[in-house]
Amino acid sequence: MEATAQPDGWEPGDLVHDPATGRVGEYRGTAGPYAMLRPVGGGREWPADPGRIRAATADERLTAALKAANDRSERAR
Repeated sequence: MEATAQPDGWEPGDLVHDPATGRVGEYRGTAGPYAMLRPVGGGREWPADPGRIRAATADERLTAALKAANDRSERAR
């Protein structure tokens, strides 16, 4: 199944930076006026202003992936 571009230009799975929270999240879609983001590695979604999110930089993606790996490691203990 092919992902379809959303009206705001992001596709599900794109990693974006939310300046309001300072977090990187996986774009999931829209809910009303909000872009819904999920933490890298899973977790509770949060709403973001679709006009303010931007593509995550390589450093931001790496930091988010490292945090997710550390979180998984902590849960495995």
